[in-house]
Amino acid sequence: MRQNQWMSLLGLANRARKIISGEELSVKQIRSGNAKLVLLSADASQNTTKKITDKCNSYAVPLKIVENRYLLGQSIGKEARVVVAVLDDGFAQKLVTLLD
Repeated sequence: MRQNQWMSLLGLANRARKIISGEELSVKQIRSGNAKLVLLSADASQNTTKKITDKCNSYAVPLKIVENRYLLGQSIGKEARVVVAVLDDGFAQKLVTLLD
């Protein structure tokens, strides 16, 4: 049940245009201070995982790991996504509670 809740909420955030997907775009949002939460798929490459984890740690952005890239992509109506940055405080806080 929890899985459906976070995926639905992420889809809603997507329709509200409060998320960015993709590695480079997410890193850009982390650097600029707009990212409130970053979702990273568990099956991301080592390089991507290290890059995103390091950026989130240095800019104090919360990072949550989700099961796989297909679930992450499906929740926002795309094929497969490895990284998604949430740009809204409200969505970010609710997603953190659902993913804990």
